[in-house]
Amino acid sequence: MLNAARLVSRRQMLGAFVAVAGVLAYSAALGRTIRDLCLLTPPQTEGPYYPVQDQPEKDNDLTRVKGRPGRAVGQLIYILGQVRDEQCRPLEGALVEVWQAAASGRYNHPDDRDNRAPLDPNFQYWGYDTTDQEGRYSFKTVLPGQYPAGLFWTRPSHVHFKVHRRGFQELTTQMYFAGDPYLEKDRIFRAIPPDERQRVIVEPEPPGHEFEPESRICRFDLMLKK
Repeated sequence: MLNAARLVSRRQMLGAFVAVAGVLAYSAALGRTIRDLCLLTPPQTEGPYYPVQDQPEKDNDLTRVKGRPGRAVGQLIYILGQVRDEQCRPLEGALVEVWQAAASGRYNHPDDRDNRAPLDPNFQYWGYDTTDQEGRYSFKTVLPGQYPAGLFWTRPSHVHFKVHRRGFQELTTQMYFAGDPYLEKDRIFRAIPPDERQRVIVEPEPPGHEFEPESRICRFDLMLKK
């Protein structure tokens, strides 16, 4: 009976040890996951096409232009994200600006006049949103077109971001789309350190019931530095 009792006790101790080890491993993995989620967003160049004039429409729907009945041409996408600090705390009241080319690959900007691609009169080209209490923002837009940027260089589809929040450094960056054939050779994208590149790439997802069935969802969180 004594040996049996010792055996049960050893089994209980071993089980407790395994359980504690499992909790510690889970805690370590959770800590790594949290740290990974809160890595700073890599800054990138503003580029030459940031709006030079005050925009008549200041909202987060780029697919409609006030006074026009039509919708912008192109694949409809929703960009959903959260602005946070280095400790993963959501930042309320951050101003998030976006600007981009239309589906044709042309910007509505005086420096892009030599681009022969057509302008889209139903596309807004620029927009902004302010984060809510949970740091969340959203944009309704279309997939930007690719366009030649130089000899043997075609820029992949991308959306420009500029984020302002009092007490934090202003962030200017760009968001790219997984699977773009021009992405890996893009000079601006390749200027990002290799271990940081995935932070600016989104994988478009099928929409939920609250979005148009033909749309795609792009989730893009932004991390700011003090």
